[in-house]
Amino acid sequence: MATGGNRGGSRSWDESDIRVRPNKKGTRPRTKDRPAYDDAVTGRIITVDRGRYTAVVDEDAEGERTVIAARARELRRTPVVAGDLVALVGDLSGGPDALARLVRVEERRTLLRRSADDTDPVERAVVANADQLVIVVAAANPEPRTGFIDRALVAAYDAGIQPILCVTKADLKDPTELLDNYRHLDLPVIISRTATDDDGVESTSDDGLSARLLGDAVSQLRSYLDGKVSVLLGHSGVGKSTMVNALTGSTRATGGVNAVTGRGRHTSSSAVALKAGDSLPGTWIIDTPGIRSFGLAHVDPDRILQAFPDLEPGTADCARGCRHDRLAVKCGLDPWVRDGLAGISGPVRLASLRRLLGSSVPEPKGNTQEAKELGEQ
Repeated sequence: MATGGNRGGSRSWDESDIRVRPNKKGTRPRTKDRPAYDDAVTGRIITVDRGRYTAVVDEDAEGERTVIAARARELRRTPVVAGDLVALVGDLSGGPDALARLVRVEERRTLLRRSADDTDPVERAVVANADQLVIVVAAANPEPRTGFIDRALVAAYDAGIQPILCVTKADLKDPTELLDNYRHLDLPVIISRTATDDDGVESTSDDGLSARLLGDAVSQLRSYLDGKVSVLLGHSGVGKSTMVNALTGSTRATGGVNAVTGRGRHTSSSAVALKAGDSLPGTWIIDTPGIRSFGLAHVDPDRILQAFPDLEPGTADCARGCRHDRLAVKCGLDPWVRDGLAGISGPVRLASLRRLLGSSVPEPKGNTQEAKELGEQ
């Protein structure tokens, strides 16, 4: 019986009868090899805004300039943050319409990280290649939170960054009680007060008002920051941007504290690296947005313990496999603190450690502020 268009017999098929659909992605074979970009220029990222990266090239040279860059497609899953050193190609003139391409993130010396909370497995890069972390808290308005300080210290030690504690608004409240918690640490402390005379450094806010910081506090902090990359971290309203303005001569917006909630108002929306005036080459100050939480899900529990050198020796008497929480039968930290070997702040420090390790523990008497911090750290 005849079939199809070949009524005289069976049809003979060949390759011309096969319909081949073109590859939607093109005919070029895929390869994992990428250009080496040996001619790329190194730049330092100073801010990130909506997919555009501002970088400084030819740093500290006569031709220093800022360029805007877009990230190459192969880096779409690579986080790029302020402080990163990157490889740039394309138009590096720095002109108003110029756009370079960011093709590589160079190896980082340090990386400050955080998670949204202590259960979030996703870590977030905050700042890269920082030498120091300046933890900024106010002595009052808003009230200082030791839980936040402890978390920032853990993150700094974990990243290999030197921490510095800066206490602002000390003219409103004596910070001695707060500082008693950290006297046992090798932790530089800067105390800043608002100046009432001409012996200060003026910083203009976005509402036209001006704040004067005592000149000795600013110069003291400058001595630590000179020649280093430093990141300032703190809650909104503690005076962080005011301090940045005094150090750099910039006009970062500053804000006050909500009288109802006691929380600061957010004024900085993104991290930005700024050069400090009259400083050594390589001096950068990175101002970060005010934060309300600093999760440590990415930090190993043993690393958390190392951030409490006043308590760590007490673990020598712990039972094997001790988790150091309040449910542990023979945790050496309890007698260590009870016998006063961790100092007068031992009970508060142990409570903070156990919260960071994920345990709940009754608050010591007279430390109601610690209880308020649960869920706010």
